[in-house]
Amino acid sequence: MARCVSGLETDVIEEILAGGLGVVTRVGRRSVEFATDRLDAGVLGLRTADDVFLVAGRAPDVGHTRDGLGALGGLARAADLGRPAWSRPGGGIAGFSGVAGVSGVEVSASFLGRRNFNRYDAEDAVGAVLAERLGVPYHSRRGGAAPPEGCAGWRLVLDGAHATLMARVAARPLHRRDYKRRTVPGTLHPPVAAAMARLAAPRPGELVVDPCCGAGTLLIEARLTQPLARLQGYDLDPGALAAARANAGGDPRIALRRADAARLPLPDASVDVVLANPPWGGQVAPGGALAAAPERWWAELARVLCPEGRAVVLVPDTAGLAVAIRHGLLPSHLRHLAISGAHPHVVVLRTARARAKHPAGKK
Repeated sequence: MARCVSGLETDVIEEILAGGLGVVTRVGRRSVEFATDRLDAGVLGLRTADDVFLVAGRAPDVGHTRDGLGALGGLARAADLGRPAWSRPGGGIAGFSGVAGVSGVEVSASFLGRRNFNRYDAEDAVGAVLAERLGVPYHSRRGGAAPPEGCAGWRLVLDGAHATLMARVAARPLHRRDYKRRTVPGTLHPPVAAAMARLAAPRPGELVVDPCCGAGTLLIEARLTQPLARLQGYDLDPGALAAARANAGGDPRIALRRADAARLPLPDASVDVVLANPPWGGQVAPGGALAAAPERWWAELARVLCPEGRAVVLVPDTAGLAVAIRHGLLPSHLRHLAISGAHPHVVVLRTARARAKHPAGKK
């Protein structure tokens, strides 16, 4: 099972199918299940997924009362711990947390709906049984301490219909990217950035620009999507640029410089792709010319995009798109997300010039 941000399920499916990783068998909120006979770098390379697990057991949802905690313990007792892929040290793939050779057990739980128990109650009910069966310590998250290195990561999901128990494939969640050495306020969740880069689909040689690049997440995910694209990032905050340079690891394909997102040092109609998570005033307040006139963001975007260009932008809601349309930027795709209590949208925009050149039904 691949777990993901709500709204990215389709992106995960496309990655699985494009990579020939298996057959999709079930799709739910934040989850995509697929049958596969391979556990290799392809599975660990899913960039739009938050994490990937092996399903060890499933039973009916235990309901909302505390009596259901006993049934969760029963689910852990019945879980399949003897699958061949789990019984091999390391599971046959790099970093597999699996079962063999682990130093402990940690469990993360989530559920839909109101319950008379909390996530820690559910985690402890499962974790204590798994640890007993495996003969290793259980490390509860109840006190807030992070589990020690070497623990097998397990996941419990109660979705109203089923209780599903899973073992993490990798040693840590896939959303924790190796390149992420530094972060800044408003840093984009890497799988969301990966999905945005895939939507933009940059081609070799195209110029990809992030006008407010922050820690560089979008540019790095774009580089991983299309290594032959030209990548440029701008930001007013020197600290953000320093974080982006650290995360980019000195990659010469990513050019970073200080500039105002409303006054980019770029010629008119010179950019093929814009990828951006603009400072809309949530975690990060707009600076420079945007502080006094946030709508200038759309005007500058329309200025630099070439006629065949496209922009993939994260917006907090759809209200501001009316301003984008007035500047000749027409939405061609809209995706609603739910992440960390927020409900932003990913929007793909193209210039009205491109629409005029290729009207609907004509080439």
